[in-house]
Amino acid sequence: MAPDHGPRLPVEQDEILGPQDQLRDAIVTGRFQPNEHLVEADLARILGVGRHAVRTALARLEQEGLVEHVRNRGSKVRLVEPREAVEILEARAVLEGLAARYAAARRSEADLEQLREILEDMRRLLDDGDLLGASDKNAVLHLRLTEISLHATTARLISTLKSQLVRYQYRTILLPGRSEHSFAEHRAIVEAVAAGDPDAAEAAMRTHLSHVAEALREAAGHD
Repeated sequence: MAPDHGPRLPVEQDEILGPQDQLRDAIVTGRFQPNEHLVEADLARILGVGRHAVRTALARLEQEGLVEHVRNRGSKVRLVEPREAVEILEARAVLEGLAARYAAARRSEADLEQLREILEDMRRLLDDGDLLGASDKNAVLHLRLTEISLHATTARLISTLKSQLVRYQYRTILLPGRSEHSFAEHRAIVEAVAAGDPDAAEAAMRTHLSHVAEALREAAGHD
């Protein structure tokens, strides 16, 4: 690890997050890249903790699928290949479908207003040609639906799976025509949740993420 990695973990986060959370954030946000080696001594200095705390954090992140231990070489950020990314999306389709089902049963009028505002923001960004910004709003909408579901176990599993897909965050939205299909799918999800129809909400979410998986296969085939 190069010495200039120090600034990658902001001081203000040190006061809020523990070593595991800080390292997870650094991986998920791309500060540490796939296959990048994570040297315990350097991380201990950056985080201001002992090497035992770093070792424990790395072991837990390995369980989450973010870090890989290489024999005789230490730890590195795990690289998720396209085939596995598609499998992760397929698993997310089941879990997020369940979250959408619960969201349809538990949403409030305030929740629906927030979901519609996110859709409006997504529409505006698409109209402005900001596909990456629209993709970010996509992630916000998914997160909000999971929060509305009030299903803690599903939320935890979804979070773990999503963190492994950071490398593919913007891959599918850039495919020709995909952005408009994605918007229509998200609108269908919100409409089903607003209608209080758990079956339709779950089906809409599963359909959406199955299409994302198909788009990722296509994008990977173009690499």
